[in-house]
Amino acid sequence: MKILNTAIPEVKILEPRLFEDARGYFFESFNERLFAELVAPVHFVQDNESRSSYGVVRGLHFQCGEAAQAKLVRVIRGRVLDVAVDVRRGSPTFGQHVAVELTEDNHRQLFIPRGFAHGFSVLSEEVIFQYKCDNYYAPEAEGAIAWDDPALGIDWRIPHERVILSAKDSAHPRLSEATKLAEYIR
Repeated sequence: MKILNTAIPEVKILEPRLFEDARGYFFESFNERLFAELVAPVHFVQDNESRSSYGVVRGLHFQCGEAAQAKLVRVIRGRVLDVAVDVRRGSPTFGQHVAVELTEDNHRQLFIPRGFAHGFSVLSEEVIFQYKCDNYYAPEAEGAIAWDDPALGIDWRIPHERVILSAKDSAHPRLSEATKLAEYIR
């Protein structure tokens, strides 16, 4: 497994070692011991999967306090632009984001630590998206920020008129207005 650094040191891109032959391919998508050694000592407790169509934007979501979640995300089919935004008050990278294209062909994964909002836009006709979480979902601890907050400067690579949002995702506050945010822990 190859680990690539991003502009925000805690956010990492993982590239698996692919073994290909006439039958297809094989790769190890997760190894807890290797992950702890190369990325962070994280114990994942929940796996989630979603299916979406072109133009869907999901996010930007996060969990606060004791319910905060780190995530390891990947695409099984299709292509997304995956985004992690630092929402840790007091962090030197507060409000900055990392955007990475994850595809069924590049097999990349993105590690998003606790204290980051997460979202993605679907760039292919359809996508199947999977992610691991290191904490269970707690609705009372859910926070979110607007996907289109101009202060974030995220290019979702979807024409604005083609963006498809849930009612919930269309009503999130801008980062400057968000009341639920994470605290930066050194």
